[in-house]
Amino acid sequence: MQRQSSPRLLQLAGIVFAIGLAAIIALFVMPLVGDGDTAPTFVYVLTMCAPLGFVIGLVYALRSGRRAR
Repeated sequence: MQRQSSPRLLQLAGIVFAIGLAAIIALFVMPLVGDGDTAPTFVYVLTMCAPLGFVIGLVYALRSGRRAR
């Protein structure tokens, strides 16, 4: 019996990665719109979602791949 990996993990990876990318873009845009002020701390924390989403995507790919014998 082969175990199917859920596509929800891939959806989660995409959403978390998109949040991280949006935070990275906001990090660069904030000084331009905010008179040179830096972004709030939560934006810096949200930037860590990009690599986290990437890792979740890798886990999905490894779990859904076929095993070579």
